[in-house]
Parts: sequence; structure tokens; C-alpha cells
Amino acid sequence: MKKIILIILLPFLMLAGCKKDLTSVNIDPVNPSSVPSYALFSSAQKSLARTMSSANVNVNIFRLIEQQWTETTYNDESNYDLATRQIPRGVWNALYRDVLRDLKETRDLIPTDVLDPATQKPDLAKQKNELAIVDIMEVYAWYYLVTTYGNIPYSEALNIDKPFPKYDAQSAVFTSLLSRINQDITNLNPANASFGDEDIIYAGDLASWKKFATTLKLKIGMTLADVDATLAKTVVESAVASGVFTSESDNAVFQFLSGPPNTNPVWEDLVQSGRKDFVITSTLVDTLLSLSDPRIPLFFTFDNSGTGYSGGVPGDQNNFQAFSKPSAILTAADYPLILLSFVETEFLLAEAKERGFNVPGTAASHYTNGVTQSIISWGGKALDALTYLAQPQVNYLTAAGTYKQKIGFQKWIALYNRGWDAWIETRRLDYPQLPDPIQAVSDFPVRFTYSVDEQNINTTNYNAAAAAIGGDKVTTKLFWDKF
Repeated sequence: MKKIILIILLPFLMLAGCKKDLTSVNIDPVNPSSVPSYALFSSAQKSLARTMSSANVNVNIFRLIEQQWTETTYNDESNYDLATRQIPRGVWNALYRDVLRDLKETRDLIPTDVLDPATQKPDLAKQKNELAIVDIMEVYAWYYLVTTYGNIPYSEALNIDKPFPKYDAQSAVFTSLLSRINQDITNLNPANASFGDEDIIYAGDLASWKKFATTLKLKIGMTLADVDATLAKTVVESAVASGVFTSESDNAVFQFLSGPPNTNPVWEDLVQSGRKDFVITSTLVDTLLSLSDPRIPLFFTFDNSGTGYSGGVPGDQNNFQAFSKPSAILTAADYPLILLSFVETEFLLAEAKERGFNVPGTAASHYTNGVTQSIISWGGKALDALTYLAQPQVNYLTAAGTYKQKIGFQKWIALYNRGWDAWIETRRLDYPQLPDPIQAVSDFPVRFTYSVDEQNINTTNYNAAAAAIGGDKVTTKLFWDKF
């Protein structure tokens, strides 16, 4: 009888003994219920880098727009067709959802999880630095959104209480970004700690982040040069006085790794996938061949001759086997993304000097530095650059055209594989003037149309934004694109 009673009670005794652990069944040991701020920050950096590096035609077609590459079988995007794959939605979602949202959540968590290890109280000094770095990254992402679309959801964006955010005027967004970057520069204090290895770009180095912020400020200021020269002059001179990039060692670099899942998206899209979607354009390769540019073998593979270089016609259905492709350098699994560089800084300073802004050096010296460092950074030699620059059609003092033509042309070459930045500069400087693709569905796109989701869900604010900028069309110029 005692045995029977014991058997009946045993399950209840076991439950009683396990009472303290019952709540553990609601905890997923693989997917934690909370994420530390630094993990979200790393995730945002990675998402940004992957978006800007990608060769996926659903997200990043800027190499095609800028005629660095062109397509083979499927050639819609090379012909400025942004609608078929809903590319504007892909870019919109990548920056708002995958980058800015993670940065906002990082910002929200820092006050509660960045603590002094000795006291377990908030480490206010470290928090201040980390919040400044997060904000700099946000300014960077917002810059690409506002220069891509024009008026955008900004002041009410990413706010759970504002499911249908208004669109802010693009000029107001620029004003806010400049105010934010100035405050961030002030808030950075190298005497205190910040992110460590969780910061994939600078490993938390405050001096580097300050240079990045001032150089980004220079870039934003120059973007406004045609629409507000007085403001641009003030911004640029202030940035240069604070200290912008002075060498390649300052570059903001996101280093991809040789093994998945942290590999270069170009390697994934062109090598790992086995797809044969892209070749070099005749627009770019013919130009470089005419100048005996030393970057040719660094940019491209040989064509099917095995000894020469040639490119496909932009927008045509080009034969993949016939033409040169992107080189093994940039298709390597661990090839990095450069977010901001000394090379582009030198071209910005050359232009600033031509516009009469008070910056050191001469336009010719900055231009020469930009070209030289571009060649060296790709693996060329200083002597190669010297020989190249000795040509009358390349040398700044003898090359034909206005300063916008000369700087715009060489900057377009130097921004190879950085199509998004090349697209901003081509619109801003109006050079080079690229030929129309063979089956272009529109004129050269000077902005992206808004995401179709905005049209369908945030309709009232979308309609107001489209009317405010002059129509939701790829040919509607943004306010800073004056000429």
C-alpha cells in the first residue's frame, strides 16, 4: 500500500522539487530576450556596409547608373529602370529598417547598459562618447537618404507614436545634420572610453571618429556649395580648421572577412553565386585606355583576348565571356568597404579652393594628391601616378575644361566601385556627362522615387512630399543639384 501511495505522489513531489525552475521554459537560450547596445551598434555598421557594398540589383544599382559596370542577360537596371524590381523600396528599407532602427535602439539602450564595471552605475563619460559615435553614424546614413530621395521622413521617423511620419524638407534635414555633427564633434572626448572591438570601423578610437566627423562635415558642406555658397564656405572652413583626413590611414574602412557570413557582398554576388550578370562598361574602360591609366589592370580583368581590355555597351545585352570583368582585387571575399576616404577629401579640398574657400594648399596640389593616392591605394606605384599626371590631358594646369569638369572626371574614376558616392558627385558637379544607355527608359536619374510602401501606406504624407519637390520622378532635381 505504501508503495502505491508513493508512486501516486511521486509526480507531485517532482513538480514541487522543480518549482523554482518552471519559468525557465519561457527563456530561449539561443535567442536572448534582450540585446546589448554594442551588439546592435555592430549590426548597424554591418548592415550599412553590406548595403553600400552590395551588387544586388534589388538594392544597389549605383555602379550601373554610373556606368562602371553594365549588365549581360538582364539589363533593366543599366537602362535606368528602377521600378521593375522596386529598387527604391530596397534602398529605403535597408537604411531605415536595417541601419537607422538599430542605431536608434543602440541609443535607447546605452543609458542603461553602459556601466562602470567597478560600481555598476552608469558610466556617463563613456556613454557620452558612445552616443556621439552613434549619432555620427546616423548622420552618415541620413545623408545618403536625403541625397537619394529629397524630402524624407526624418523628425517623426522611427517613432512608434508616429506610424505615418511627415516628410521633412530636404533643406531642413541638411540644417539638422550639420547641427548634429557639430554637437557630436564637441561631445567626443578622447580622454574617456567608448566602444571597443564592437566598433568594426575604428575600434572605438575617438581621435579617428573626430576626424571622420569633421570630414563628413566637409562633405556635407560641399554638397551645399551650389545652393548656398555662404553656408558651405562657413561649414567647410570650420571642418578643415578642426582637422579632416590627411592620409589614407584615416580612411573609414569596414573590413569584411574571408569566410561567411561576414564576407564582401560583391564576392557573394559575383563569385560565390556563380552568376554572370556584370561586365565592365565601354564608357569607363575606353576612357581609361585613352589615358593609359595605370589603374586599368587593378580595376579590370582581361577580356576574352587574354591580353586586352574591353567593355560592354551600357544597357545592351552584353556577352559575359567577351568583355572585361571586375578584377580579383575587388571580388575578393575579404575586400573592404571604404565609407569615407582621404582621396575624396583631397578632391573636395581642390574644389573648395577653386570656390574661394579659405583652405590650405592649392587646387592643383589637392587634385594631384587625390589622383596619386587613388592609384597607390589600388596597388599602383608613385611613379605610375607621376607618369600619368604628366600627361597634358590629366595634369590639372593643362587639362581641358572648368574645375568642375577636371575634378568631376578624375573623381568619377577614383570612386570606382563606390557607385553611390560617384552618383552624388556626378549630379553635384555635372561631370562627367555619361552617354545614354542603349535602351534607356528615362533621362539620367537624379533621384530615386519613393518606396511603393510609402505610396500605399503613408499616402497623405507621400502625396504632400511628392508635390513639394516637384513630382515623384527620377528626373526631379533635388534642391542642392542646381545646375
